[in-house]
Amino acid sequence: MIFIEVQFQPDATFYSRFFCEIFFYLHQNKPLQRWQAVVIYPTRQVETDGSLHYSFLLESDRLKRIYLEDLKDLPADRMGLQLIQLIVTDEENAINTAQNLINRIKIDTHQQSAAYWLEWVETILVYKLPKLSREEIQKMLGYNDIELKQTRFYQDVYTEGHHEGEAKVILRQLNRKFSNLNSNTIIQIQQLNTEQLEALADKVLDLKTQNDLNNWLAQI
Repeated sequence: MIFIEVQFQPDATFYSRFFCEIFFYLHQNKPLQRWQAVVIYPTRQVETDGSLHYSFLLESDRLKRIYLEDLKDLPADRMGLQLIQLIVTDEENAINTAQNLINRIKIDTHQQSAAYWLEWVETILVYKLPKLSREEIQKMLGYNDIELKQTRFYQDVYTEGHHEGEAKVILRQLNRKFSNLNSNTIIQIQQLNTEQLEALADKVLDLKTQNDLNNWLAQI
């Protein structure tokens, strides 16, 4: 049984919360298999010190810490590794790195697979370059000559799948931020169209309270 956490922001209480959640789950569910914890950090600087109370766990084989910065300079022979390298690339080099990746996608992948990888590149850049819109990112990467979004594969799979997936990601972020969302709020978010979901994704970091979220939803 593997518990995975992706931690991209410093959090002084991270390890206390993470281990608390793991042990509470073990207490409640009493699984028979062994457990393993994995934490993925972009860099070592993001990790906060948990040695005061949890040094025995941090030093044990129960916890595996992965730092994406260690993968930054590895030979990028796999598409997935190139995506990880894009995540940890600084903002100044993100567009150039993404353009190189797009060129490889155009050359090395089938059109249907290319749509899958393109969606990943676009999503990473949306979060990495929050001041740019999706349209601006697409223009900078030269999507027009790829025309992947006109394929039937993209329309059939990503129009529905991306919408549902984006709603799930946003709900997970909001649940983490505000503990428990009420059922009416969840239903309202699930009913948002793609454009509204993208607007909410851009707004998540600015929302301070659940009332801010309710006010935003009331205005759309």
